[in-house]
Amino acid sequence: MPSNDIPLPVVLLTGPPASGKSTVGMALARHLRAALVDQDTATAPLTAVVARLVGVDDLDDQRLAGPTRAARYETVAALAEDNLRAGTPVVLVAPFTAERRDVLAWDALGGRLRAAGGSPLLVWLRVEPGVVVQRLRVRGEPRDAAKLADVDAFIRALDVAEPAVPHVAVDAGGSVEDTVRDVIREVVAALSR
Repeated sequence: MPSNDIPLPVVLLTGPPASGKSTVGMALARHLRAALVDQDTATAPLTAVVARLVGVDDLDDQRLAGPTRAARYETVAALAEDNLRAGTPVVLVAPFTAERRDVLAWDALGGRLRAAGGSPLLVWLRVEPGVVVQRLRVRGEPRDAAKLADVDAFIRALDVAEPAVPHVAVDAGGSVEDTVRDVIREVVAALSR
């Protein structure tokens, strides 16, 4: 980071599937006048190619997730770094599963973002499993079909534990407007510290 520069906000939105990461991310980026880097948007075209090659539609299927995870996360981290170096705050949207469970993975990502001029804040969008299933049904995406084929197994496997690394948690079970308002309040509080 160039000297005398104030670190720029980097908000990392994480949560279970259908917790509202993309929707909240869009509204938050608009509010912060930040670049929005949504992992699904940034990596979907290439991930779709790999998905067709391995015959899998579900991003959580290890035949797809395994070979693409490192590249997908490298893509969003590099895009965030480029935007920070250009002087633009960033909102990152992804599950950040390893980064929210493993202090070393979080420290590595946070270190990269700080070196590029950012001040990272992990925001956990907390939502109950029943709400997740309801939202997946409404969303109706082909990528969710495997999850909804056996709802009980999906709920048993669903990771709704809060991150093991520093974060702020926001209830995302209500309306999008309420969730966005609560996230903005947390981000403003973090930025004023």
